[in-house]
Amino acid sequence: MFKTFITSTALVLSLTAFAHADAPMAFDVAEDHTRIHMAAAPVHENGMPAHGNAFVSQGYIYPEGTLAEGTVGVLKDGSPAFPDLVLGTWTCDGYFVGEGGNATTGVWIISRQTFAFKDGATVVTQGTEIADVGQPNLRPVTGATGDFAKIEGGLIQTTLGFNDFWGLSATYAFENLAKDRASAKDAAFLGQDHFQAPAGEEDQLEWDSGVPVGPIFDEHIAPST
Repeated sequence: MFKTFITSTALVLSLTAFAHADAPMAFDVAEDHTRIHMAAAPVHENGMPAHGNAFVSQGYIYPEGTLAEGTVGVLKDGSPAFPDLVLGTWTCDGYFVGEGGNATTGVWIISRQTFAFKDGATVVTQGTEIADVGQPNLRPVTGATGDFAKIEGGLIQTTLGFNDFWGLSATYAFENLAKDRASAKDAAFLGQDHFQAPAGEEDQLEWDSGVPVGPIFDEHIAPST
């Protein structure tokens, strides 16, 4: 029991340490629709980019949770909705593949994403992007500098949706942080069935249900012989 309690506590404390680290282990991105540029061709009949169409785009990096519940991070003129919260600039370049802009599920983009933070630290990932909203997608980290230089594991992108200007909203978390969060959640769940004994008492569980324990005698029932 104590082992479960201690393990759960340690994991929660480790997540707290992540939250106070100089390098954020998770963050959100709001794409600036005024800085989305795609090639004139190829395109589908409806004008959406088709397989092979090249593009480049930029946006704003925010603290994790800024864009929760459909919050729009970019104003109509392309300026950040929360200028005081901006952590840096996100740049994405690559190619549409498969069904391209008409895709509703699966891989639709092969891209490189560069996260440039105000303190000079950078993270670069390269890989697939999927059209599925709310589906985590692991991208390999191909380079990093500053406080991110020694971080291990990939970066998980989860698309939150698209705003009224067709700008992407997404949240990112380093792979190791996501694993630690899952472990902490599991440990906390398991710990619900355990109780910590007060200091100085033995590690045991005692519970008085109020129900009599032992033989039940009824005056109308003759005792067995």
